[in-house]
Amino acid sequence: MFKVISKFKPSGDQPRAIEKLSNNIKKGVKHNILLGVTGSGKTFTIAKIIEKVNLPTLVISPNKTLAAQLYQEFKEFFPKNSVHYFVSYYDYYQPEAYIPQTDTYIEKDAKINKIIDQLRHSAVQALLSRDDVIIVASVSCIYNLGSPDSYQRVSLQLKKGEKISRKKILEALASLQYQRNETDLTPGNFRVKGEVIDIMLVTGEAMIRLEFWGEEIDRILKFKDPLNLSLSQELEEIRIYPAQFWVTEEQKLKTAIYNIELELQERLKELKSQGKLLEAERLEKRTKYDLEMLAETGYCHGIENYSRHLEFREPGSPPFTLIDYFAQKGKFLTFIDESHLTCPQLKAMAIQDRRRKETLIEYGFRLPSCIDNRPLTYEEFEQKTQVLVYVSATPGKIELFQTKKENVVEQLIRPTGLLEPKVEIRPTKNQLKDVIKETEKRIKKRERVLILTLTKRLAEAIAEHLLEKGIKAHYLHSDIKTLERPEILNKLRRGEFEAIVGINLLREGLDLPEVSLVAILDADKEGFLRSETTLIQIIGRAARHIEGKAILYADKVTKSMQKAIKEIERRRKIQLEYNLKHKITPAPIKKPIREWEFMRIHQKAVKTELEKIKDVNLLKEELKVAVENLDFERAIVIRELIKKLEKTPKVK
Repeated sequence: MFKVISKFKPSGDQPRAIEKLSNNIKKGVKHNILLGVTGSGKTFTIAKIIEKVNLPTLVISPNKTLAAQLYQEFKEFFPKNSVHYFVSYYDYYQPEAYIPQTDTYIEKDAKINKIIDQLRHSAVQALLSRDDVIIVASVSCIYNLGSPDSYQRVSLQLKKGEKISRKKILEALASLQYQRNETDLTPGNFRVKGEVIDIMLVTGEAMIRLEFWGEEIDRILKFKDPLNLSLSQELEEIRIYPAQFWVTEEQKLKTAIYNIELELQERLKELKSQGKLLEAERLEKRTKYDLEMLAETGYCHGIENYSRHLEFREPGSPPFTLIDYFAQKGKFLTFIDESHLTCPQLKAMAIQDRRRKETLIEYGFRLPSCIDNRPLTYEEFEQKTQVLVYVSATPGKIELFQTKKENVVEQLIRPTGLLEPKVEIRPTKNQLKDVIKETEKRIKKRERVLILTLTKRLAEAIAEHLLEKGIKAHYLHSDIKTLERPEILNKLRRGEFEAIVGINLLREGLDLPEVSLVAILDADKEGFLRSETTLIQIIGRAARHIEGKAILYADKVTKSMQKAIKEIERRRKIQLEYNLKHKITPAPIKKPIREWEFMRIHQKAVKTELEKIKDVNLLKEELKVAVENLDFERAIVIRELIKKLEKTPKVK
């Protein structure tokens, strides 16, 4: 059972929203909207709905930063339940592509974040093993993930007292894509010492030790900390899931390889009949190399491109995604957070992916079946989900078109009585000078500032200029690594930064009660970054402060500005009337600064990686790079290691 642990009780519009949406979900109403303003406690409302309907829940967020914030909030609301984080595991990703105009082939290039990969496996395994699961995901959850049946079926189930040889277990671990490593036991690795096999689970949550007595498993031990072997838990049985998502049973793999070979021969005939000899030669060479790797190791680079064959799916059929893992639970619930952003993303992903794949197929870089390694189309996504609740302060056309008016639930009242921020328009002349002046005023009162501009380069330049003026500033945009973004925002809250300069990451959902001023530069540049929806969302970042204010720098009032200001005034009026009626005096929001759980995991991994370096000069070079990149957490870790090494007496 889901159980919310919180000192808060539903108030304002929350009780009505919880009741209405819970009843709709129980009745099976497919499309619902929670129209909640910033600071009205939407996350708390969602938590109470989950508690009331008691269903496994998927929460989809438009980006990793907001997903991280929601994940942490749900972890606090549901400390006794299973809450997980599922986002793209790439720190950097360049998809495979071909540009015919310049004859340029771009090989897939990606930097996988191992910590996020562990969190993804942990989320999926929780779904397969328990019912009280909440997964906060980015839109990457509609990408091909591999069959849940295969993932569960090829897992290794071991029991205490079971008669099985060590050799068979080692073969099974290798088939699950676990790597043998006697010196560095990291997630997805195992080691063998005499009658003992140590396995570091791919989730990184524990090490499993198998102790043998001849051909029998004598003991199964679980260590939360592999460095502290005194703290162990004895288990009767353990299930070890694959280290990769695309793992196929040996017999089925042989059939899949045969089917890939058949498709290759058919495609080669087709290309040769069209006189495309170069394309045919290229395709044959690439595919045969992949088939050899699959036959030898059960895995190859770009294995996902053969997923249709490995999963025995029909051509054109939808791929298996995280939603299919949810579907195995029976009934489940889906919330789409900041739906005005998330829904268009979900709709566009499959279209963009298909265009790129068609070019690769045409020029002999991939087999036609690679087209079925793709995200879900929006129609498939809707078919696979059962009940949808769109959550936004500014619902978009997609969700408004789908949802009946009676199923749009407004949550405009803030329990704290806080009003929408005051909005002021100022000319663009000397706008940066004015922003600095306003920022300094806020700093004196220990308040924080968000500054919104239009490009990454400008955000970095303004942040640098503010630093020169003595303002502790930092920029935040998509080039900042996933796991670093939440910490930058925490530093703003703690006062280590006084202002953050951004583009569009400083909009939806960010919970920053210390921010009293939002400055929007070039607010009259009509477009996506200055649309009605975007302006309402940006202005909302100051709605958690009692003196919240937004300054729009513009030389003309655009239609978007006009509509946004009108809606802000409407909401401000509703809150004001509620406050007068209930004799509420607006009070500031007090929210603890959360330490991000996966940031601690990340920092521990960084320290483990750096501890392998025993050369002080190399570490000093690493320290220099970290400081240049403003990666101060890494710099602190390196500095401590340097001190430790310099104190250690040298062996003569």
